[in-house]
Amino acid sequence: MNLVRFQPWSVVDLLHRDFDRPALRRFGREDGSNAVADWAPAIDIVEQKDRFVVRADVPGVEPANIHVTMDGRVLSVAGERKAEDRSDADGVQRFERVSGRFERRFTLPESADADGITAKSAHGILEISIPKRPELQARRITVKAA
Repeated sequence: MNLVRFQPWSVVDLLHRDFDRPALRRFGREDGSNAVADWAPAIDIVEQKDRFVVRADVPGVEPANIHVTMDGRVLSVAGERKAEDRSDADGVQRFERVSGRFERRFTLPESADADGITAKSAHGILEISIPKRPELQARRITVKAA
């Protein structure tokens, strides 16, 4: 059995957002925030034996509009999904698909090798492969008598 918490003010908050949307569109941002990005793709990070794999859901984003950079140990994934032309003549009443800029940043462990990073995009999924550096083995040093 799942417990569901009743929050009556959340319904009122949703109504306020719906009423405020037309005014906010006139003044710039629809959600009223000053965010750096317009949306954020869902991302999975998997550690495998020899590499890290980052997969991001970026449907509708052209590979030419995706920028992957590594600065120190920080991996940045940024891009932009272009908005479709929308007009009232189409008879559309609701727009839920977000367009605009996005950016995500992740700090990777020191074992990540920035020189071997590869990225590919297919069917709306960006896959970034980050190889691991070979582990340095502890070396035993023999002590000789003098």
